[in-house]
Amino acid sequence: MKYKHLFFDLDHTLWDFDANAKYTLLDLYETLELKEKGVYDFELFYTNYLEHNHNLWAKYRTGLIQQAELRVKRMRLALLDFKIGDHALAEIMSKRFLELLPTRNRLFPYAIEILDYLAGKNYRMHLITNGFEEVQHHKINNSNINQYFEEVFTSERCMSLKPNKEIFDFALSFTQAAINESIMLGDDLEADVIGASKAGLDQVYINHHQKPHNFNPTYEVFSLKELEEIL
Repeated sequence: MKYKHLFFDLDHTLWDFDANAKYTLLDLYETLELKEKGVYDFELFYTNYLEHNHNLWAKYRTGLIQQAELRVKRMRLALLDFKIGDHALAEIMSKRFLELLPTRNRLFPYAIEILDYLAGKNYRMHLITNGFEEVQHHKINNSNINQYFEEVFTSERCMSLKPNKEIFDFALSFTQAAINESIMLGDDLEADVIGASKAGLDQVYINHHQKPHNFNPTYEVFSLKELEEIL
């Protein structure tokens, strides 16, 4: 085998963030009676939330905002789309969202099967995630995938964020993994793939949604099952 260490991203790669977020937001929509408060269309609210979350994470990765601001602002902006300027409600939603979201356990199709396959080939597997320490560990445990990974490198633990080189360097150093025997697998072209490339790592772009791009990763797949053809 060319590779010995596999470094996986978590959200949007193995753990289906969008689906799990939708179930969690629907729970909040009903229990907090958001329809009665003016959020007349849940699907529109959910779509807007995903866009705000994506944009705020991009700012968080570049240091423009802090963790606490990201958590509340994504809710506040989604409410403002419906002309609801209720900061207290946004804070309640943020708190409950972070309590409920990690209890969801929907993974992408073939996630368990591919992890079993890779474990059977004796790869040493780890996670590198920009997610928050406590939240990510809850997701991993509740999804029953914790046994596959030796180490979980969150941005809080490493004091760095993908795509910065430092987070990859930290993970490689801690695991004593040689660069030429390691590969990064993730869904985010900038954070996972280009970031890993700049750190000297080979990469697998797990392009679940077949997004067009101009980068040339080491490998590209459109489903987790296709990893069997590479590893």
